[in-house]
Parts: sequence; C-alpha cells; structure tokens
Amino acid sequence: MSGIRLQLPTLQNWSCHSCSGCCHQHDIEITDAEKERIERQNWTPADGIPASTPAIVTTRSLLGKKRHTLGHRPDGGCVFLDDAGLCRIHAKFGEPAKPLACRVYPYAFHPAGKSVVVSLRYSCPSVVSNKGRSLDAQSDDLRRLALDVVPDSYRRLPAPDVSPQQRLDWSDFLSLVDAVDGMLAKPRVPFLMRLLCALYLVDLIGQSKFEKISGARLREFLDLVVQATEAEVTEENFPNQEPTAAGRMQFRMLTAQYARKDTHAVLARRWRNRWTLLRSAVAFAKGKGTIPILQESFGTATFSDLEGEFGSVTEEMAEIFTRYFRVKVQGLHFCGAAYYDVPFVEGFQSLALMFPVVMWLARWLAVSDNRRTLTTDDVSRALAIADHHHGYSPIFGSGSFRRRVRLLASTKEIEKLCCWYAR
Repeated sequence: MSGIRLQLPTLQNWSCHSCSGCCHQHDIEITDAEKERIERQNWTPADGIPASTPAIVTTRSLLGKKRHTLGHRPDGGCVFLDDAGLCRIHAKFGEPAKPLACRVYPYAFHPAGKSVVVSLRYSCPSVVSNKGRSLDAQSDDLRRLALDVVPDSYRRLPAPDVSPQQRLDWSDFLSLVDAVDGMLAKPRVPFLMRLLCALYLVDLIGQSKFEKISGARLREFLDLVVQATEAEVTEENFPNQEPTAAGRMQFRMLTAQYARKDTHAVLARRWRNRWTLLRSAVAFAKGKGTIPILQESFGTATFSDLEGEFGSVTEEMAEIFTRYFRVKVQGLHFCGAAYYDVPFVEGFQSLALMFPVVMWLARWLAVSDNRRTLTTDDVSRALAIADHHHGYSPIFGSGSFRRRVRLLASTKEIEKLCCWYAR
C-alpha cells in the first residue's frame, strides 16, 4: 500500500479557507474508535463546548445499528467549531486527531485498477472557485491520506459496468473515460456543445457491444465514434427545442432533491414531519405558483419566474462547468462504487443533468435577488448547493431517482433541458 499511485486532476486547486461551510452543512459520522478518542479528550464548557449540547450523538437505525455523529449547535454548526470558524480538535490536538471524514473533505479517492484517482466535492466554495494550491503540490499529503481511506484490496476491484450486462477490464474502461474527458476538454468549443457531444458519445457507447474488441482496436473504434459525434452534433443539427411538459415535470422533481439541505440542524428545524416534504413534492410536480423554499439560500420566486432567457453561459461560467465535469469524470465520481454502483452510461447521464439543475437553481438565486440575468456567483453558489448531494445522499441511488434519469435520457429530454436552461 505504501507504493500507492495517485492520479490527480491537474486542472484543480484547493486549500481550506476556513469558511466553516462544511462544519455547518454536513453530519460528521465517526467510528467507535474515534468516539472513544474524542471522549478521552475530556471536553468541557471551559473548552468552549456548551454543556447543553452533546459532543457526540448516538442513534440507532431501524435494524438496531449504532451511528455516532458529532453534535451540532442550535445554529447548525459543529459543536467543535470555534468563533473564528476553526476546529477546536485541530487547534488543541493537531489535524491527525480530527475524525477521518473531516480530514478527507473535500477529497474523494476512487480505485481505478492499479492506481487511485482523486476527485473533489464542489460543495466546498473554495473548490468551486479553484482557490488554493494545486493538487500536484499536495501529492505527498494526499498519498498519506489515501492510505487511511483506500482499502488494501483496491487493485482487485473490478471496473464499473459500462451498461447493464456489459463490463470491460480496467484498461479498456479507462479508455472510455478518456474519450469522454477529451470531448469535454475540446478547445474553442462552447461548453454546451461539448456537453451535448459527450452525451451523444456516451449514448453511442451504450449502444455498442465490446465483446470482440479491446485494447488498440477499442481505441481505434472510439476515435471513429468521436469523429462521428463531432460531425453529427453541431449547432445547425441541434435545434434548441423546448422540453416537453412531462420532461419538465420529471426534471423539477429531480431538481427538488438537489435543492434540499438534509443536514441535522435543518432537519430538526424545518422538516419536522413528512407532510412538509410531501407538500413540496406535489408543488414541484405541478410546477405552478410559488416555489417551496427548501433552504435558506433561496428566496421567494414562482416556477414561471425561472423560465425565459437569463443570458447565455459566460466564459467564467464555462470554466467552472468544464473543471467540474472533468474532475468528476477523471475521478470516476459518477459511476461504479463512487456513485451508487451505477453503470458508466447511466452515471454520465445523471452527471450531465447537473448542468440544467445548476442553471435552474442559479436562476432561482438570481430571482431571489430581483434579477433576471445570471452572474458567475449565482452559478458558483448553485453548484455548491447541488453537488452537496452528488454521490453521498442515498436518495440519489434509489430506484425512483434512477428511473427518472433513465426516462429523461431515453426520451432525449436531457439534451433539451441543457439547451433550454442555457439561454
């Protein structure tokens, strides 16, 4: 394990800027060993831990399994967060004493054959803004962190399925990943067209059979498919069609899941019963009237307010989306074990839906501020809100959510939604 080989997204920078957002928006689950270690640290009110707030909360699942999480203050912040936005455990005992979940965030490590790829969570504003040191400069620290995260058996894990009933070895699977990443990286091509080309390419991959081609022959096949994609998907051949009423309804239901903020503090304060969630779901299904406010970031708006034109995707927005999609693709943060064991094709279709989701949420933020023109800040904030869930909220791996993605893909509504909300 000491010789672990990391593949880093060279286009991404990150350093912690102590915004404390992660300490407010995430429940931090800890192990039995971490619980015992924190209890031995003997935290008291003199250390800034309120006597009325438990440092550790233990609950049980319906099956009786124990779950330990760090406590939260009434304002939603972690009980160990100080007034300066810093961690008390870190300050008193050093970074290694923090729970592993805190030390890993916002990184994600995913096995990729003989190596491990690194992705990041864009729920961190510093990741979205690309602020900090390059990941290359942090390779030694990341390698040490990977030793605590990646199982010793990672080289024996199979590649994700390409589509149901179809699987390749790691070398060939990564050739598919490289083809999609290359499409997203095309220079001097508008981001929307790159995303549409990637969707078309993935659809062709899903229709192909790879039993008799591999290695160099597979790469030659992918070169031909890429050329066919670039010839077929052009602005002239891809009219900006309005999504259907059924497609919009499915999309709103999906977007509502991204707009929620299901953390300990929010659930305790806002979602006191299931009727609230049910009423919100009904409102999103109808798509009429005022949009239910699912978290404090959003203000009052109607569903009709978010339609129409809000301005095209600027170069600054395109840079953010390009970096986001390439980091997720390079880091395999969209399929397989990293994403609810979803196959490659379906996983990328789900990832592609992040674009219209973020644009829809960005419109909501703009309207909340009495504007009908999007800013880069709207897109950045919307991406941080949406990516909070990507690969981590169980609902996104549920049968109902996956059926919604497959339906939108099979009816070509994903492409329509991407075009419609890029206006």
